[in-house]
Amino acid sequence: MKVLKYLFVFLIINFGALGLGVLFMQNGPQTDWYLQLNKAPWTPPGWVFGAAWSTIMFCFSFYIMYLFLAQPNTKVKILFTIQFILNVGWNFVFFNQHLVLLGLIVILALTAIVSIFLYDFRKQMQLKTLLILPYFLWLCIACSLNLYILLYN
Repeated sequence: MKVLKYLFVFLIINFGALGLGVLFMQNGPQTDWYLQLNKAPWTPPGWVFGAAWSTIMFCFSFYIMYLFLAQPNTKVKILFTIQFILNVGWNFVFFNQHLVLLGLIVILALTAIVSIFLYDFRKQMQLKTLLILPYFLWLCIACSLNLYILLYN
């Protein structure tokens, strides 16, 4: 029962982060500013972003639940909180404020935090580490997209 309680809490928090991100970007992907940008040739169609982030947050909710149950220490709580702030903050910085360089810094920091989860807890999480891999891989793609926009606009 404790497992379901934590899973429910992390699903709400993580999907809440997605909701806040959408709110803070204020329709950013449909604005003239974004549509006029020179985007990377490997930029996926818009629907892929929603599907990817939903899958990522679903997997990450399971990952963080398992990690929190195994090791509910301060390091995990701090990393999770920083991850939440950076994840939500990137949408505001990039789409709302159009600060592409700062957006790149934020998304690189988010990638670093997810890398810490991936590396520091790999022995403890073992096979469950695969649950955070989609997050890391998607952030690598997102960093490349953000960098391309910075370099070519």
